[in-house]
This record gives sequence, C-alpha cells and structure tokens, in this order.
Amino acid sequence: MTHTIHAHFAEGFEGKTVVARLLPGTDLLSGIEEVCRANQMQYATISSCFGSLKKAGYVYLVEKPETSIGAGYGELISRNGPIEFLNGTGIVCQRDDQFETHIHGTMCDKNGAVFGGHLIKGENTVLTVDLVLKEIKNMTVLRTFDPETGGYQLYPIANGKSEPVYLEIKGKK
Repeated sequence: MTHTIHAHFAEGFEGKTVVARLLPGTDLLSGIEEVCRANQMQYATISSCFGSLKKAGYVYLVEKPETSIGAGYGELISRNGPIEFLNGTGIVCQRDDQFETHIHGTMCDKNGAVFGGHLIKGENTVLTVDLVLKEIKNMTVLRTFDPETGGYQLYPIANGKSEPVYLEIKGKK
C-alpha cells in the first residue's frame, strides 16, 4: 500500500500571550478578534478557550459526494443554552485584510450530552468565556480558497516568501 504525505507550512515564532475573559452578550468569535485587535495581534492561536454560552451555532462535516473530497459542512445547527463550553481550539487568521477565526468547539447541554463542531461567527453568544491567545510572529497566516477542497483553508507564508513551503513525501506503508 502506498501513501502520500503533503502539507503547506511556514516557520515563525510565538509572540506575546494575552489572557482575557469575554463578558456576557459578546459574540465568541468577534470577541476573540477584538481582543486580538486591541493587542495589535494580527495572527494568533487559541490555546485555551472555555466557559459557558447562552447560544451556540455550529456546523459539522457531512458527506457531500458532489465535492472533490466527498465532504463539506452541513447546515447551521443552533442550540439555546445555557450551554457548557468545554473547549475551543483554533487559529486567528486573515482573509481579504479582515480577521477570520477558524475555531472548533466541544460543548454539552444541561443533561451532559456532548456535541460540537466548527463554530460560526455571530452565532455563539457568551455567558462567560476564559481565553488564552498566543501571538504568531514572522509569518502571514491566511485563509485562502483551496480548489482541492472547495473551501477556505489555512495558508501560512513565512516572512519574505510569496508561497508556503510545500512538503510532499510519497512512499510505501
């Protein structure tokens, strides 16, 4: 059996760390982006993010045979809370000179039923969220349309370069 490994990547380093609490009524993704803006952070990793939500809106991957990869995001799922926000992880990028945060979250309802997926901006109202952001330095971190997947994907570019490094390894398993 043969396999191929291929990836885009860029090397940079971690800048400052910002710890924040998002207050009631804040949209989760907009709040993260505004904390980044207030701290002059263009790109960041979301290293810790948890708390509670009044409302959650997310999508998850479903089969889509019509796409080139056979999958894509389904319809928006909305849930009213209170909702325990167990964990959020993601990356704050840029697209068309605007923030674009890609975050996935795990949540549970009052009965302990766990659910989650790709969180949608404007659809996740905070009751309270604790947050740690780590700045990404010495690279450009974009979300760019990828014809292979048919969606917007991570596209990291090292400073001084115009494209990410492309890694491809073909071999036998």
